[in-house]
Amino acid sequence: MANTPYPDSYYAASANAVTPRPLLQDDVETDVCVIGAGYTGLSSALFLLESGFRVTVLEAAKVGFGASGRNGGQIVNSYSRDIDVIERSVGPRQAQLIGQMAFEGGRIIRERVAKYQIQCDLKDGGVFAAITAKQMGHLEAQKRLWERYGHTQLEMLDQRRIREVVACDQYIGGMLDMSGGHMHPLNLALGEAAAVESLGGTIYEQSPAVRIERGANPVVHTPQGKVRAKFVIVAGNAYLGHLVPELAAKSMPCGTQVITTEPLGDELAKSLLPQDYCVEDCNYLLDYYRLSGDKRLIFGGGVVYGARDPANIEAIIRPKMLKAFPQLKDVKIGYAWTGNFLLTLSRLPQVGRLGDNIYYSQGCSGHGVTYTHLAGKVLAEALRGQAERFDAFADLPHYPFPGGQLLRTPFAALGAWYYGLRDKYGF
Repeated sequence: MANTPYPDSYYAASANAVTPRPLLQDDVETDVCVIGAGYTGLSSALFLLESGFRVTVLEAAKVGFGASGRNGGQIVNSYSRDIDVIERSVGPRQAQLIGQMAFEGGRIIRERVAKYQIQCDLKDGGVFAAITAKQMGHLEAQKRLWERYGHTQLEMLDQRRIREVVACDQYIGGMLDMSGGHMHPLNLALGEAAAVESLGGTIYEQSPAVRIERGANPVVHTPQGKVRAKFVIVAGNAYLGHLVPELAAKSMPCGTQVITTEPLGDELAKSLLPQDYCVEDCNYLLDYYRLSGDKRLIFGGGVVYGARDPANIEAIIRPKMLKAFPQLKDVKIGYAWTGNFLLTLSRLPQVGRLGDNIYYSQGCSGHGVTYTHLAGKVLAEALRGQAERFDAFADLPHYPFPGGQLLRTPFAALGAWYYGLRDKYGF
């Protein structure tokens, strides 16, 4: 069987040293079989192990191979659709539950980093940057909304204040969330995997789930082994493939691109982001960036619908970076890579169960770093028989993409084109 390595990213090149994990070559029994060793799977495994379950994790490639080890590394609260959209589409009790959970994922990350001493360059502070007056108005409304749900670590930034935190003249203002922040995402995943193993959990790499045999005691088959369990958690997200056909119709893998500069040095790095906060703008097709632990600028943006790998990532992202920071025109790019996230039509996560014992969470729609950590806790609660918070997500309505799988990519791209025009021209 082929050994699937990490993509050639800055994160893989700077990852903490770890011993490769074995592939599954036996028949094993466990309480819970988790499919996928990204954030959703690792968070689920940790909460379950802490509750006394036996847990086996199957990973098709390596821990954090997918979006968990390739993303922008930003801790961004709430969901890809904010709480007011949920309030308008579901009942007040369901909206209240989901709203109360919107800021929990970031707290879970910090608790894990502290408890298990994970070395991942964790920094506090995230900025939402407004390019237009309309976007500034949306941020002011978002601050009021988040504060209604008890989230108070927020500060509105006028044009003078935002210049103090980011050396970019595109922005007229913004909002600082001190409970946001950033970290090395692959090292976070590797640290969580080590924590899983420290509690007696088992992780098999290079062991893709190829078939789930459903029944009272489901069996998950890999090319060279199988896992018999009481419960299965499906946590493959954009890298699940067609393992569970029911989950494919209402979601679509999408690619996003990231570049990393060569090390900038302390002086230049501090001139760009003096407080070392991460930043994302307020466009629908947004740009996001931050400094790495060794003072590189990590800059991401763009969406490729249908998850094709662009031929020249640097050609797509470098002009965006130079528009924000023309002072970097002579700086070399050290790494460029792409990764997939899973988009839903509602842009809200899909959570549920198949039968009595197969649970899933997927479709973070670009807001996965915090949500996946919350999802692990919610899934673990459901397996313990405490399903109120699980049901709040499971009852969210979801619909297939117009035109089915054949036409979902052009329809989504058309929608993105429209919103891109709105970003550009402000209508």
